[in-house]
This record gives sequence, structure tokens and C-alpha cells, in this order.
Amino acid sequence: MAGKKAKSSLRENTEAIIIAIVIAMFIRTFLVQAFKIPSGSMLETLQIGDQILVNKFIYGVKIPFTDGKTLIPVKNPEKGDIVVFEYPEDPSKDFIKRVIAGGGDTLEIIDKKIYVNDNLVEGEKYAVYKSSKIYSAMVSPRDNLRKIRVPENKLFVMGDNRDNSHDSRFWGFVDLKAVKGEAFIIYWSWNKNKFGVRWNRIGDLLI
Repeated sequence: MAGKKAKSSLRENTEAIIIAIVIAMFIRTFLVQAFKIPSGSMLETLQIGDQILVNKFIYGVKIPFTDGKTLIPVKNPEKGDIVVFEYPEDPSKDFIKRVIAGGGDTLEIIDKKIYVNDNLVEGEKYAVYKSSKIYSAMVSPRDNLRKIRVPENKLFVMGDNRDNSHDSRFWGFVDLKAVKGEAFIIYWSWNKNKFGVRWNRIGDLLI
């Protein structure tokens, strides 16, 4: 009797663990996923050591192992969204940047000023320029970029730390199929330099 009871208890615990794993995998695959910020390309919006949650269904539910095919389309990323995506030059890595322009838009950068569809982009409170130096297009695309048109189903993205971000200015466009979701909240933040938690950042919504 005791043996059966122990076996029944073991089976219940095993089933509970399996169910918990399945639910966790479902949430991570289709709903929400956690990411850690490893670099300063999104300063000051995101600090190194911030850990964020990404909404994975806001742009549509993607079917696993189908090269980004969407089962339930919702909407495409919009200008200003902070998105996580597969790095085009190495899909095994995830990058996080802000959407500057989408398919069909024209984009040009003149002396650090961004023009989308020939209109100067203004009011970017999140954009940070820490260097007064301006590179010519012959030297680097960081501060000057000839007018280009973003192809359909592509995005042009940039980091908020405009003078220190490896983004679309250097390696081109992001395919919509490579977008994993939109970052929406900081749930944890660790300052390794001061070996402490940034309590004031926890719960901050990302805009």
C-alpha cells in the first residue's frame, strides 16, 4: 500500500513538473520572453544589466521552425517601437534597437539629423548624441547616410545611443520575419560596477 502511495505521489509530481515545463515553453514561445541587455547601444533608455520582458504576440503569433511564418497576423512594428530581432549577420544573436523607418519609407541622415520621407525627425527625447564630431559619409555612415528607400517587409533600426550603436546604418535592414517582439518593461536591473540592484528602474515601462 505504501509502495503504491509513493508511486502515485511520484507520478503526480512528475506530471506537475511536465505540465509546468509545457506551460513555460508555451509562454516563452508565443507570449512573453525575457532578455538581458549586454551593451550600451540603447543608453539612456536601457542600461547594461537591465533585464526586460518582450511581448512576442503583439506583431503576430509566429510558428516555430517555419522561418518566421506568422499564424495570426496582428500588426507590423511602428516607428518608435523598441524591438528585439535576430541579428541579420548572425541569426543566433538577438539585438535590440528602435524602429526608425519601415517598408516604403525613404531615409536620409545629414550631419546626425534624420529625415524620413524628406521630413526631419524631431522630438526624439530618447535619442542621445555624446560626440560633437561629425563623420563624412566617406569615413563612416554614422552621421551621414545617403537617401535610401526601405524595402517592403523590412525595417531600418537604430540604437538610442546614436554615436555608439552598431545598427542599420552599418549592416542594413531587418526582415520582419526576424522580429521576435516588442520590449515593454524592465523587470530587473543589475549594476555590476556597483554590485547592486537599480531598484528605481524595476517596473519602468519602455517607450
